[in-house]
Amino acid sequence: MLTLPDAMRDAFKEPLGPVTTDADELLAAAAETRAERDAPDAPIVAVGDVVTYHLREAGRVPDVALIDGKTEREAVDAEIESALAAAEDRRVRVENPAASLSAELLAALGEALSAADPVIIEVTGEEDLAALPAILAAPDGASVVYGQPGEGMVRVAVTPTSRAEARELFEGLDGDTAAAYEILGVNPESFDGENAE
Repeated sequence: MLTLPDAMRDAFKEPLGPVTTDADELLAAAAETRAERDAPDAPIVAVGDVVTYHLREAGRVPDVALIDGKTEREAVDAEIESALAAAEDRRVRVENPAASLSAELLAALGEALSAADPVIIEVTGEEDLAALPAILAAPDGASVVYGQPGEGMVRVAVTPTSRAEARELFEGLDGDTAAAYEILGVNPESFDGENAE
């Protein structure tokens, strides 16, 4: 398991990409990234209940969604909870304590990214750090979307540059990052724009 050291908490407060409150604008930018990277099938990964809800409401089911039933550490409202409960995507349940990345979450994320159909990863605990391994494991041209408290949705276009930034943060976590990469199914030495697989 990887954990966030107190000394790094501030580094995680800065958004890793542009922030928007408009899901349609975000989806248009994601489509642009797929076109620029010549990756028409690149997935959209949503980290968080509110982000997942807004993307679904805008007509785009995320290829992978990680939800924990909370927003800013409070329970999500009933409308979001019932909308996500009604989603018929395949579900995987994992445990992941706050300020950490469990082997269970990493394995589920790696598997979900290679699935043919959308997957919802239901997290008992918190999914707040899951954007990092998603950026590392998603293919070039993908978009990873997560919530920025009090501001909106952050979209990270998966490119060699964003992977390098995510890698630096990921490797600053406490724990065995080499084992975490292995569980996730990526080779950090191959971050030249292509997944290791």
